[in-house]
Amino acid sequence: MSRAMLRGVSGLRISGNSNDSWDSQMKVKTEKEDSEKNRSSDHTSLSFKFPCVLFPDISSSKHGISENGFSYDTFSAGSPRSRHKLTMFVLKLSLILIVVLALAGSFWWTISITTSSRGQIFHSHGYRRLYEQLVTDLWDIGELSLGPARLKELEFCPLEYENHVPCFNVSENLALGYSNGEEYDRHCGHGLKQNCLVPPPVNYRIPLRWPTGRDIIWVANVKITAQEVLSSGSLTKRMMMLEEEQISFRSASPMFDGVEDYSHQIAEMIGLRNESNFIQAGVRTILDIGCGYGSFGAHLFSKEILTMCLANYEASGSQVQLTLERGLPAMIGSFTSKQMPYPSLSFDMVHCARCGIDWDQKDGILLIEVDRVLRPGGYFVWTSPLTNAQRFLHNKDMQKRWNFVRNFAENLCWDMLSQQDETAVWKKTSKKSCYASRKPGSGPSICSKRHDGESPYYRPLEACIGGTQSSRWIPIRARTTWPSRAKLNSSELQLYDLHSEEFAEDTRNWNLAIRNYWSLLSPLIFSDHPKRPGDEDPSPPFNMLRNVLDMNAHFGGFNSALLEAGKSVWVMNVVPTSGHNNLPMILDRGFVGVLHDCKSDELDVRFSGMICPSVVFDSTTKHYYHQRECEQFPTYPRTYDMVHAAGLLSLETSLQRRCSMIDLFTEIDRLLRPEGWVILRDTVSLIDSARMLITRLKWDARVVEIESNSNERLLVCQKPFFKRQTN
Repeated sequence: MSRAMLRGVSGLRISGNSNDSWDSQMKVKTEKEDSEKNRSSDHTSLSFKFPCVLFPDISSSKHGISENGFSYDTFSAGSPRSRHKLTMFVLKLSLILIVVLALAGSFWWTISITTSSRGQIFHSHGYRRLYEQLVTDLWDIGELSLGPARLKELEFCPLEYENHVPCFNVSENLALGYSNGEEYDRHCGHGLKQNCLVPPPVNYRIPLRWPTGRDIIWVANVKITAQEVLSSGSLTKRMMMLEEEQISFRSASPMFDGVEDYSHQIAEMIGLRNESNFIQAGVRTILDIGCGYGSFGAHLFSKEILTMCLANYEASGSQVQLTLERGLPAMIGSFTSKQMPYPSLSFDMVHCARCGIDWDQKDGILLIEVDRVLRPGGYFVWTSPLTNAQRFLHNKDMQKRWNFVRNFAENLCWDMLSQQDETAVWKKTSKKSCYASRKPGSGPSICSKRHDGESPYYRPLEACIGGTQSSRWIPIRARTTWPSRAKLNSSELQLYDLHSEEFAEDTRNWNLAIRNYWSLLSPLIFSDHPKRPGDEDPSPPFNMLRNVLDMNAHFGGFNSALLEAGKSVWVMNVVPTSGHNNLPMILDRGFVGVLHDCKSDELDVRFSGMICPSVVFDSTTKHYYHQRECEQFPTYPRTYDMVHAAGLLSLETSLQRRCSMIDLFTEIDRLLRPEGWVILRDTVSLIDSARMLITRLKWDARVVEIESNSNERLLVCQKPFFKRQTN
């Protein structure tokens, strides 16, 4: 992979040294000789200035092959002289001495506090938190003080992990006793922890640029068989063709019903002229359950409709993996027993085209969950052979199932707008009074305020109607249409207890930051992505990035600024459960996002017999818990072009480092495509610590100073493309 050179950037100052991997350049012979003469003195001064900056052990050749069969470009560091070795030995010895003294001092300090104010501290749990923070900090100091022996590069995972998704393992869940659909749910905590880098497939290739990559993907980049491509499935699954090395998706084919005609039919059933009028009808975001391979959302994207695909984990032929590979929003999710990780009143439409869900099962509780995430006046579109009642005139069982769905939808205060062929469309009521006008006992009850929260992070399904007590109960036709919807006015901001001045300042800051980010990345992307045969000259980085993950989305300002700048991207806005829940506001702005917790949650008691050193038993709650482990994001490896996080390290640090920094970076590496980018923005101390750990992941990294803010830094990283060597 070629190495990029940085150019002048307004508002940013780039800091680094000659050993930084992004500064490596070809030098003439004379410069090499001069560098060799002065190398010893340069290393000595560098060691005193940055005593904890560590470089991996490498060979003198430019290209190397690791033990796992990966080839990559190595750094050029040279062999240290004896004086340098002695200096490093003294530094290590000094740091170890400091750690020993710190441990002794903290032990004496802890004992003194315990004896003086034991009762007060124990009752407030302050002692326990103080002790955990102390141990965490000392552990991090110890890691850094051990030097290169400790901060060695991570190895690559075994080859079977190239498509591994933690927390989703159907066969293992079945063996553990899960059934009735719960085997498809997310179950974290019982898998083996892998502190390694997930390898790409043997013939992996960089995805084609958007929008070409929307219709053509490389077969080797995903796990799918020819039989799975050609087999029947959902409506959009059938609209694909397998070629020699590619899978091509055709929205209109003479062999199949076109998705364009299908979308047009839905619009007419709602009462619109065509799908281009969805925006005027208040439809901006659609939850596509069991999306096939995303062709419905791919077609609507050109109409400025944002469709989020939600489907079960699949070991092969995954709907989510292929949809993300096409550059479309998708995530793994199952709501057979748990609520979806979205607040109430989140989507304008819920779509299910042969999605494989039996809506008549479990006493209609799955329809209640759809009602919860659907906004007032929103639409539920269901395409299934079951909706064509004329076909089953002599099949009493099928008629019974169809009648149950129709009657239950009526009791949810849904109006059936139309039914054509195999498609039926319902509209959710816009009036809360409808629920009171129902016959007593004819439908689900209204949720109490305690059960109607806006942070449903994988909670059990509720059998009551939610969202009715929310201040966000606003019919979709009464909302501001897109794109003005993204710019909340003062009255709308009051719904989220947010001042207009704070929101306006956040918007200005992110608009400025995006300009600076892009002026920094443009020369890098241009040099790392030369013109390929048959390509037109790109306007970098217009179409170099498509899938973006914002791991600490705040108000969604990063997403908004990208769209304001005309970038052809979509953003998965992640809101940590440990912070303030701004996800309702982000979704109401017309974006997509999800709640996520970076730490592992409570373990099920059925795992109590497992041997796991990271699990502890809480004698108070009688439950087992994980210690300081990251909870992985519900998606497949290599699905995002950029991962952005502003203030995430500070958030995790303030919460006693529930997720260690190296575990967090390892998870980011799993999510990131080869040649993908990471932008971290945080305090100077945390960025410096992160920069030291980055060497373990083999990323190219550069610290960038922010002239307008001396307390923060940017850490801009790129994941190299490690090509597997075929045997």
